[in-house]
Amino acid sequence: MASSTISGPGSGYDTQSIVKALVGAERAPKQTQITSQQKDTTVKLSAVGTVKTALEAYRAAITKLDNISSFNGLAATSSEEKNVKVTLGDGASSGKYTLVVNNLATTSKVTTKVFEGGTSAKANSSDDNQTLTINQSGKSYDVTIPGGATLQQVRDSINTQLSAQGINANVLSDSKGSRLVIGSSNSGDGTAITLSGNSELAAGYDPGQVPKNAKYSIDGVAMESTTNKISSAISGVSLELLTEDPTKPLTTTITVGSNTETLKTSVQSFVTAYNALMTSVNAQTKVTATGDSSTTTAAALTGDSSMRQLVNSLRGELVNGSGSGAISSLAQMGITTDQKTGLLSLDDKTWDKAVVTGAGDIAKMFTGDKGLISRMNNVTSGYVGATGTLAARATDLNNKLTELTTEQSTLDRRMEALQTSLTAKYTAMDTMIAQINNTSSSIMTTLNALNNPKSN
Repeated sequence: MASSTISGPGSGYDTQSIVKALVGAERAPKQTQITSQQKDTTVKLSAVGTVKTALEAYRAAITKLDNISSFNGLAATSSEEKNVKVTLGDGASSGKYTLVVNNLATTSKVTTKVFEGGTSAKANSSDDNQTLTINQSGKSYDVTIPGGATLQQVRDSINTQLSAQGINANVLSDSKGSRLVIGSSNSGDGTAITLSGNSELAAGYDPGQVPKNAKYSIDGVAMESTTNKISSAISGVSLELLTEDPTKPLTTTITVGSNTETLKTSVQSFVTAYNALMTSVNAQTKVTATGDSSTTTAAALTGDSSMRQLVNSLRGELVNGSGSGAISSLAQMGITTDQKTGLLSLDDKTWDKAVVTGAGDIAKMFTGDKGLISRMNNVTSGYVGATGTLAARATDLNNKLTELTTEQSTLDRRMEALQTSLTAKYTAMDTMIAQINNTSSSIMTTLNALNNPKSN
């Protein structure tokens, strides 16, 4: 806003200060309103963002727990982890198994004859196109070898065309020259690779070893697998065979047993995630006593209906999904709610008693389509995301800030116009007073001259 430089020589008054005071008095009520609303809206926008971030973190944390291995209270171990890796999945139950590995599943790998030179050795010495046919598992794949193509070019062509079918190629070189090696990620009986066609690469190739199934036994029952990753031999347990000994079978003990520590860790993780969310919501909705407690200060979202609905939904799911087993409520496993803060706590003594016979019931209460974690995600889904309740609130608040910015600009323009108008009026007034003063002075001088007798 432009400032006045009127000094008031005619009137003797500080007209600049007068104009400033009048404009300030006109501006004050609306400016106070705009400033207050900007501050309030900005604080609310920050609070909504804080809650949104906390809610998204809560959903991410509990989603990681939503699998049976986190809550089933079981653990799977291998007595020889260097030989067999074991992973627990859905449907597992306690048990001990003796696993004997006779041999691993193998893949096919064929090697072409040696070509003189390195990777740039000519795989097709003619000028005409040749065809290399790669056969595996009853399927044939034709690869065109252009005239003069190098081993490296053929390798790249095979990898580009056939990687999705599990077939890959590379070039091995030594002092004798280079050869193309074609392998497969498919293993087991019937996956041998053979080469045919009119390509020089198909002539005199080394077929390598015939791929074979993994052979093993569980508790004396002989079994086979086309791969070394076995997911169906033991219900709910995945095995990965890692090593074999050509001289003797390798024996490993697989144990699936109770692991209440894993179960408790997962339950405590849920409690911690829930409390972190509620602490964030509480901070944005609480009412704080000030002074002598006769007055209170509200937080940014105190009384906000969306926050109230969110909290009610969360608390409702803590009691809505009662289980059907011996443990049918959170309280029975030692989880209680602070009535003032809404935070959860886990009592160790109650937990220790409940988990002895109710580990399975506890797992069912948290996992599955009707489990607590799934229900929590369902009732909070409408609050998150680009179109969720909290995003919509943030959009509304940002729109409000934009409107207030427009109001501020309008007020500034109006006050600038007022100052210009008042400045002009006071300038005119001062000029007029100066003229009056000059006229008065002239008249007084004349009168004084008339009244004074002429000197001799």
